[in-house]
Amino acid sequence: MSSICEGIPLHLRSDSLDLAFLALTTQSRICVGLWAVFITHRVGLSRKVPYPVLSFVLTVNIERRKMTLIHPNRRTLLTATGAALVTGVSGFRVPAQAKTLAPSKTMRGGSNNYRPDAPIVDKIGGGGFWMSGTVRRAGDGAPLAGQRIQIWAHTTEGHERDQRSHGATLSDENGVFRLEMPQIVPAFGQAHGHLAYDSADFKTVFLRPIMARSSDTSLEAHFVLEPA
Repeated sequence: MSSICEGIPLHLRSDSLDLAFLALTTQSRICVGLWAVFITHRVGLSRKVPYPVLSFVLTVNIERRKMTLIHPNRRTLLTATGAALVTGVSGFRVPAQAKTLAPSKTMRGGSNNYRPDAPIVDKIGGGGFWMSGTVRRAGDGAPLAGQRIQIWAHTTEGHERDQRSHGATLSDENGVFRLEMPQIVPAFGQAHGHLAYDSADFKTVFLRPIMARSSDTSLEAHFVLEPA
């Protein structure tokens, strides 16, 4: 185990760690603390563990009322040093592995008054309200360009079942879509919109986002699509 410390300058194991240690996140401080305690007690360095490390570990144990003695082994040592490297001294966390993005699920009532094959338009009615959002692929979250998104709602110019209240637009190269439409007004007590992805490449999804205030002049909805 002593070979782990070979090549590490002694000054990096003691007082010069003080400032770097204080810059770490809570999780990384604990990991570094375990690493330092293990090196001191198992490898037998002549220098003491930096005071901030021991002080922090002791404080955490006292506050949590957990006075259990920690017995590090090779697995905990590798885990601790790995976490410290991923986090870095600056505290900026770099994910070791991208999280999987779950696909969107159809919302209750999302398909109400849906009309298939609504035309792609530059604007629905007289406009004044903006519906926008993004289209991404499930899993890796990659933006999906050229995806047809249908939009409709109960507005100042018509009921959501009216053909004139329906229109569609395409996502751009960044997976972003945006369509102007008349001001959405409350229907069934809530001001809300309807959006649909209904093309063949991915599974059909209906969304029904609700406005925070009926006076809002924009609303967002985001699609995460999985292959059909």
